[in-house]
Amino acid sequence: MEHPIFNKIENSKKPDFGDVLSKSFELYKKTFSMGVTHSLISLVIMIPFLLIVYVPVLPGYIEMIQNAGDPYYQPSFFEDISPVMIVIWVLVIFIMSFLLQVLNFSVYGHFLKALKKIDLNTDDDIGGYFTIAKQHFGKIILISLATMGIALLATLACYFPIFYVMVPFQLVIPIFIFNQEMSVGDIIKAAFKLGNKYWLVLFGLIFISGMLSALGVIACYVGIIFTMFFSYVVSYYVYKDTVGFEHGEPEGEQTLFVK
Repeated sequence: MEHPIFNKIENSKKPDFGDVLSKSFELYKKTFSMGVTHSLISLVIMIPFLLIVYVPVLPGYIEMIQNAGDPYYQPSFFEDISPVMIVIWVLVIFIMSFLLQVLNFSVYGHFLKALKKIDLNTDDDIGGYFTIAKQHFGKIILISLATMGIALLATLACYFPIFYVMVPFQLVIPIFIFNQEMSVGDIIKAAFKLGNKYWLVLFGLIFISGMLSALGVIACYVGIIFTMFFSYVVSYYVYKDTVGFEHGEPEGEQTLFVK
């Protein structure tokens, strides 16, 4: 039996560009501290990954910097590393990148669930930051592999299709988070169905929200902590205004805190 989300998408209304942005600004102002907390957690998660990537090759970079002015300098550091060690290093990076993606997926999902709780003033139990990762680790890995495969195919097709698939990719997380019982295939299918239906307006929203989320880079990169989660507020309202939530959920005065 087909999941009800496909019928909701079929009968959905086109999201209003200005209305989505306006509501997103209002909700993000009310959830600013929560957004910063999620941003910091997301950045902290990256530290072990960055250490694994850069610490092993740091002596090589230092050697090259120290000999930058020597026209006869020949790098010797990397010659001392065996091919086996390089393979192991690359393999560890590959595994860590998937683990990092699962953890960040969980943090993003927790933020979306918190947004719903605040926006609709519900008593939903949103769990912890990594509850989604613990409950759906394998499914998130499969979603990551599926999107990576699609992105690779789009890249091989002269890069242009990347602009097409970036819209459905942005919808994958909210569709999964608010429909965790769905299969990986149905999640991808629903994301593309919704993305295809409103591609132009969704591309515009993704582009603008992405630019606004990246504004923090101007402040010596530190400011990204305060802006990076704005795009997820936009994704939340895109989902709410098209697919929507189940009837009967209480709507009321918004609150600033998550219980």
